[in-house]
Amino acid sequence: MKFNTKAIHGGQQVEKETGALATPIFQTSAYAIQTPGIAQEYTYSRGKNPTRTALENKLAAIENGTAAFAFSSGLAAIDCVLRTLKPGDQIITGNDLYGGTYRLFADVFDTYGLQFIYVDQYNVKNITDKITDKTKLIWLETPTNPLMKIVDIKAVSTAVHQIDSSILVAVDNTFATPYLQQPLSLGADIVMHSVTKYLGGHSDLIMGALIVNCKKLAQKLHFIQFAAGAIAAPMDSFLALRGIKTLHIRMQRHCENANKIAHFLKKHPKVDKVYYPGFKEHLNYEVAKRQMKNFGGTVSFELKDKTSAATICFLKNTQLFTLAESLGGVESLVNHSATMSHASIPKDKRLQMGITDSLLRLSVGIEDVDDLIVDLEQALTA
Repeated sequence: MKFNTKAIHGGQQVEKETGALATPIFQTSAYAIQTPGIAQEYTYSRGKNPTRTALENKLAAIENGTAAFAFSSGLAAIDCVLRTLKPGDQIITGNDLYGGTYRLFADVFDTYGLQFIYVDQYNVKNITDKITDKTKLIWLETPTNPLMKIVDIKAVSTAVHQIDSSILVAVDNTFATPYLQQPLSLGADIVMHSVTKYLGGHSDLIMGALIVNCKKLAQKLHFIQFAAGAIAAPMDSFLALRGIKTLHIRMQRHCENANKIAHFLKKHPKVDKVYYPGFKEHLNYEVAKRQMKNFGGTVSFELKDKTSAATICFLKNTQLFTLAESLGGVESLVNHSATMSHASIPKDKRLQMGITDSLLRLSVGIEDVDDLIVDLEQALTA
């Protein structure tokens, strides 16, 4: 099946007992055991739940994986990956990360003896030069949050696996979604999603996911999830299933609108710099064009007036772009990275990353783009 068909039918079956087209919400914690000591598919919902299973089958289908796991949040999914490691193991990651990922790395797992090395992942050599016999994981984020940097997944995966095939390459695919980019097909070992964002698509759930192809790795991740208990709930799984069915048509509009808004901002006299991988002058435009179906629905930019007063004025005057955490919903949102998504990163490190106090991230929704542009124009000139 092609992607648009898989989004609706992939990994799904009509419910056998009633013929229901929508997967039922199995709001249960336990199941009747037929015979003591004889294994059956469902016994306790921390291990497995039919609604969650349906979602995981769907996630595996749309990411071209063989196994998927739905978690209580995106950070819970990342936490599960890190729990496969042991003190002294080394992780090479990017110097432009989502603030929550950085916080989990630097303030939680760093204290447990894992070693994190932060590099500019634009250049594959920056990664391979840091590999030692302690390196166990390469963590990629592409496009990055919020500077929209692009990492060449295939080049990194190939180079790393040539050095040591046991090193895992994991990709945070939240911004691109499997509609635009499929890391497993490009050589990665693990795909992570904050399902909260584009996959859910309606700002009504918190969820994360991991998708893999390796059976041994899948067994390890499932055991950790079962033992630690960071599972997605049946109702949230139902909502995510519903959201994925329209992912392809939503992403088409997100991308169309973001492209028009990026070009509008680029020409605006009040705007200093626009971060968008669809510009030909973007550092890795050719990679983005090759590995992504389109350039995504997120655009970041900086105001020419770097004062906090100018930034606050803009944020207070948007009407359709709501100032809020998160992204990827049908409605347009604006995020002030320094005080919101990346507030947990010390200011000096934020500035080293390029995240200034005037940097703003737009999650471009699926409204009429002309209305969105009018909203940005009036906020910029207020």
